[in-house]
Amino acid sequence: MKLDLTNKTALITGASKGIGLAVAQVFAAEGCHLHLAARNGAAMEVAKGELEAAYGVRVTVHALDLSSTSAMEQLVQAVGPVDILVNNAGDIPAGSLEVVDDAAWRQGFDLKVFGYITLSRAFYKMMKGRDGVIVNVIGNSGENWDASYIAGSTGNAALMSFTKALGGASLNDGVRVVGVNPGPVATDRMLKIMKRKAIDMLGDESRWEELFDKYPGKRPATSEEVADLVAFLASPRAAYITGTNVTIDGGISARGSVI
Repeated sequence: MKLDLTNKTALITGASKGIGLAVAQVFAAEGCHLHLAARNGAAMEVAKGELEAAYGVRVTVHALDLSSTSAMEQLVQAVGPVDILVNNAGDIPAGSLEVVDDAAWRQGFDLKVFGYITLSRAFYKMMKGRDGVIVNVIGNSGENWDASYIAGSTGNAALMSFTKALGGASLNDGVRVVGVNPGPVATDRMLKIMKRKAIDMLGDESRWEELFDKYPGKRPATSEEVADLVAFLASPRAAYITGTNVTIDGGISARGSVI
């Protein structure tokens, strides 16, 4: 299936690794020009060289820490109008209410929750009447509440509601807003969360791989599986999908258990 993304332009945050980098690879393969934003400029420069050589698309790198409003405003000014915004930058800490302190809650929300909202507000105005798409990569803990990831569950639930509220009316402006809720994905960030869960559940962070036995298929999703879903939802093939969150977690949320 051709996704008809050729010569579209997309901004992807959190694009230096994991899901963000996988999304960049899928979009580039479909002929989409890219703006990549993350803190790790060196990693994105490597990706830029590889993607431009392999697919002949334009790739622009923005090495920024997006945990402040000023940095997000700087990014908006540097990027300008795009067809697709993929909000993916975020690192809300794992842990229970007793473990995650006030500063960690605020830091995590500044980057992910307020980061998604701020960038959506800025680019939505530029997308009106242009068939623009905003894809929020959120997380299934927003629909499958987890006391050992309480900050993430709270932040993700907020972003799910934001996506549905904005996307429910956005088609009137020629814009679609959708969310993707990955469950466990084989990324560096998941490793941190798994180690925290291993401490809480098994008393030893080194036993984190044992938790895979409780997962559907005894494995997490791959970044590529999530990226393929993001690309479809961002494409004209999904032109009547808006105001909804699509879950990709092997059925974890449906059975009502994280692991």
